[in-house]
Amino acid sequence: MIKSMTGYGRAREVRNKRDITVEVRSVNNRYLDCTVKMPRMYSFAEDAVKQCVQKAISRGKVDVFITVDASAADVAKVTVNRELAAQYAAALAELSEVCGTESKVTPEQLSRFPDVLTVTKEDEDLETVSADLCAVAEQALEAYNAMRAVEGRKLAEDIGNRLTYIENYTSQVEQRSPETVTEYRAKLTARMEEVLQCTTIDPQRILQEAAIYADKVAVDEETVRLRSHVAQLRTMLESDEPMGRKMDFLIQEVNRESNTIGSKCCDVAIAQVVVGLKAEVEKMREQVQNVE
Repeated sequence: MIKSMTGYGRAREVRNKRDITVEVRSVNNRYLDCTVKMPRMYSFAEDAVKQCVQKAISRGKVDVFITVDASAADVAKVTVNRELAAQYAAALAELSEVCGTESKVTPEQLSRFPDVLTVTKEDEDLETVSADLCAVAEQALEAYNAMRAVEGRKLAEDIGNRLTYIENYTSQVEQRSPETVTEYRAKLTARMEEVLQCTTIDPQRILQEAAIYADKVAVDEETVRLRSHVAQLRTMLESDEPMGRKMDFLIQEVNRESNTIGSKCCDVAIAQVVVGLKAEVEKMREQVQNVE
């Protein structure tokens, strides 16, 4: 079933002590245009996230928003420089001896001296972080595609109804077209009888003129192509592949055939049918603009 280019998906998961939230939203666009907005410190994973998007989406303007709460993942390591601390302690004891006081060096005092305590942050595994971001992004894309599928079913239903209207209008044209030739032949005969009251009318000439007229206004080829286009469009509605561009092309062809029918026929009834047909084509074209 076809999918809409409009959708939204969200996922949140804590992975390796990082609270990751990913939102995906999109609107119509002729090609795939993906923008990823994420904390600068995780920008190394942007290309990987875009690759996830490209696997799930073929067309549309897609915005991906990623937020990361990594406070729990900021693991720090505190190292004590024992040798330096011992030197500071010995120096303080020596000062106490000089001053004639008792040395009472505490750990708190020693910790305040430069380089006694060193705080280092453990190096992050960039591949692991990137994989975590992509995993949550894939969950968001799954929810996003589920919404697009729901919208796609609604689009398919509406487009299918429009195709039924077009088929009905085509049937009316096919039924009315031969009648216009019969009516033309009758009108031509009546006019010739009126003009040539005292002259015998050549039936063969009437038939020739009617045949010329019939050939001029014949729309058999156009209606056959219309039905072919409609059948192809119905098949595309059931496809799981992106069909938006192909459908847009076929709808242009349907519109072209409608214009040809309208220009060939001088009949009021057919002209009214063509107006209705083109109205449905335009409504369908608007809907197809949202199909992936």
